[in-house]
Amino acid sequence: MGVPAFFRWLSRKYSTIVVHCTEERSKECNGVRIPVDTSKPNPNEVEFDNLYLDMNGIIHPCTHPEDKAAPKNEDEMMVAIFEYMDRLFNIVRPRRVLYMAIDGVAPRAKMNQQRSRRFRASKEGVELVEEKSRIREEILGRGGYLPPVEIKERFDSNCITPGTEFMDNLAKCLRYYVADRLSNDPGWRNITVILSDASVPGEGEHKIMDYIRRQRAQPHHDPNTHHCLCGADADLIMLGLATHEPNFTIIREEFKPNQPRPCAMCGQKGHEIKDCQGVAREKQGEHDEFADTMPASEQEFIFIRLCVLREYLERELTMASLPFPFDFERTVDDWVFMCFFVGNDFLPHLPSLEIREGAIDRLVGIYKDVVHKTGGYITENGFVKLESVELIMQAIGVAEDNIFKKRKEDDEGFKRRNKDKKKRMKAQQQGPAYMTAGQFAPQALGGRGRPGVVQNARHQAFDMRMQGRDHSDGQDGRGVKRKAEDSDSEPEPEDNVRLWEDGWKQRYYKTKFDVDATDDDFRKKVVKSYVEGLCWVLRYYYQGCASWKWYFPFHYAPFASDFKDIKGMFTDFELGTKPFKPLEQLMGVFPAASGNFLPQTWRSLMSNPESSIIDFYPDDFAIDLNGKKYAWQGVALLPFVDERRLRAALAEVYPNLSPEENKRNSLGSDMLFVGKSHPCCDFIQELYRGESHEGTEMPAELCHGIQGTLNLDEDPILPDKPVQSPIPMLRDIAQNTAIGVKYKDPQYGETFVFKAVILPGAKMPEKVLKPGDWERGNRGRGNWRPQLGFNSNRQQVHLDQSAFRALGYSDVLRRLNYHLNLQSNSNNVHPHHAFFDEQLRDVLNYTVFTVTLTK
Repeated sequence: MGVPAFFRWLSRKYSTIVVHCTEERSKECNGVRIPVDTSKPNPNEVEFDNLYLDMNGIIHPCTHPEDKAAPKNEDEMMVAIFEYMDRLFNIVRPRRVLYMAIDGVAPRAKMNQQRSRRFRASKEGVELVEEKSRIREEILGRGGYLPPVEIKERFDSNCITPGTEFMDNLAKCLRYYVADRLSNDPGWRNITVILSDASVPGEGEHKIMDYIRRQRAQPHHDPNTHHCLCGADADLIMLGLATHEPNFTIIREEFKPNQPRPCAMCGQKGHEIKDCQGVAREKQGEHDEFADTMPASEQEFIFIRLCVLREYLERELTMASLPFPFDFERTVDDWVFMCFFVGNDFLPHLPSLEIREGAIDRLVGIYKDVVHKTGGYITENGFVKLESVELIMQAIGVAEDNIFKKRKEDDEGFKRRNKDKKKRMKAQQQGPAYMTAGQFAPQALGGRGRPGVVQNARHQAFDMRMQGRDHSDGQDGRGVKRKAEDSDSEPEPEDNVRLWEDGWKQRYYKTKFDVDATDDDFRKKVVKSYVEGLCWVLRYYYQGCASWKWYFPFHYAPFASDFKDIKGMFTDFELGTKPFKPLEQLMGVFPAASGNFLPQTWRSLMSNPESSIIDFYPDDFAIDLNGKKYAWQGVALLPFVDERRLRAALAEVYPNLSPEENKRNSLGSDMLFVGKSHPCCDFIQELYRGESHEGTEMPAELCHGIQGTLNLDEDPILPDKPVQSPIPMLRDIAQNTAIGVKYKDPQYGETFVFKAVILPGAKMPEKVLKPGDWERGNRGRGNWRPQLGFNSNRQQVHLDQSAFRALGYSDVLRRLNYHLNLQSNSNNVHPHHAFFDEQLRDVLNYTVFTVTLTK
């Protein structure tokens, strides 16, 4: 979800929610890799029942990573995805269910954001190619060095969208992956695997939530199921809280800021492409023997314990002297709803609310006053009480003017401090303004270069005195003209709104909407759409998609002070709406540059000047920074797609689809897989033997209480039937023991309301927070260190200085060991390297050791 800085704020304020994952690594013996036995107890000292994978958060970093070389082809991408999932399975080790959800066709409200992202990605890709070409010419023109250009096709990440051949191939590869693991991995033996690929409508995380909601409403559901959801989006935290499951954990990659990335021009780390000087890479070792020998460090994972976050929220949201009984579960729902005000994927955030400025804390304070005034909570089971929302908005509106002025003051103060810091750093790097030269110039210790001989010592001394005098004369700043390129200030983006000055509302509406602030009818129209959006988002989180066709039809949000008389602005959403088909969504979110993923006749609608919808696909578009500094933070001013015009244009080209394209354009079904030893395997085999063409209810007692409807697959994976590998580098499964069948969640009517409550029989986890944790969270992180694993009593070994020095040397030693292994396999040993064999093998044997972090 589009909530910048939300997780950083949350983890700083409630630091104890974060737990570092303990990961068991595979071992190697005599050149044979021994995989981890995931059937053994979890080393994190917790047992999870269900693992849910939001697959798009896995697909993107595996196909176009930012911190390492990208896979060479699609096959390598698939293998990288498999390895990533294996790591997650090894860490979590689910015992009941593995649910893999890929983003399918999204609601129209989300498609607007998808459209913006894909148009930006296409534009940035073209600009990067142009920038690389320009910088390459400049560097080579002044005699710099750059590696030769690799001629390879650029991977267009826009293909990670439902309806493309890439996603169709990914679904086939994942079926193979599941069959292979169910047949060969003992940790998978008794689990149920559900695969919801891109042909099934809905965002991945919301398909997962829909599954959990529907299972919770079944009588056989275990209320003490321990869920683990993998994904990096901030909205997963809110979604997890919205389930009201007492045992819910998020697993995500640990974010490490300021990590060096390779330059897109020369491939070296330490600088960006705009700062590339075309300097040849330094040799790693005298003969460059250590180049590319060090393995890249793997990304580490962390757990986010929502049960601990619930403890924090209970402490923060508890209210005394209420005129009605306090219900913590209702306050959690209200807190989730208020977080929507600071950002989400479906609505622009209110101009006066920024997380970095303490917006959520401000909202909580206002919320407590409102609850006392109205005598009730503001949400219930995903439905909003608008009269309470209006009171919150008006309270924010009263403070808007002061918020904007303080934001400007803080921004100016930050720039001033940053400028002073740059000056200090620059002065430290430059050293004194005068420096001796020739044979008197300072030389690095151990340097081999010899200084030039001074031809005239008297002239040299005179030059030094003159430099010193110029330096001292310039200390007060007089007589020294500052060069433009020496300026520390950066060009500021133009801001015509100036929210910190009087008249800000008039300028905002005139600049952003091209209307006067006195146009009350237009402002009410914007507010009405925003109110509808708030109701839609909350319903989406608690009940599922209320309308597939609703969307917010503006690029900007209104002010909080504009929310007046909103109680009657919303009644309900239209029932019976349907999602787009996959190829229709591609036409709604793709730029013309990505038209190669569409059928030829459909593609022409994006580029043909005579096309009736050519205005949907501008070659260029403006990005409004909207008070931000970087383009990626700005608003892409793209035209909204008119659904009726789009469907009318597509009706003319639909007959041109091939059978394969028609198949990709159809909506699919979830797949359920089990292994031969699973209790449900025989039941599914009987369905295939009976050739039943009607849906069959799944027996809850055979599958950990899971219920749903099963239908036969047209091309099934069956036991003892070989499974062909779709990836040439991976072997076929000759002895397959897995079986697959179509699966459908339990169905409920459109007006059914899922209850947002703790289920009967649920056992609340033991309290984790200590008295000092709350105070520490309010003061800041301090000396807090993240816990390792779920056992708070786990004792850690403390290393002394000598151990840390040894750890620091370990990278060098691994390089030397690698080099020696190369020599041992070669008959030609360089004379210079013979020294290593005699002197360093003993050092390596002596120094290699294992540091155990747990007793």
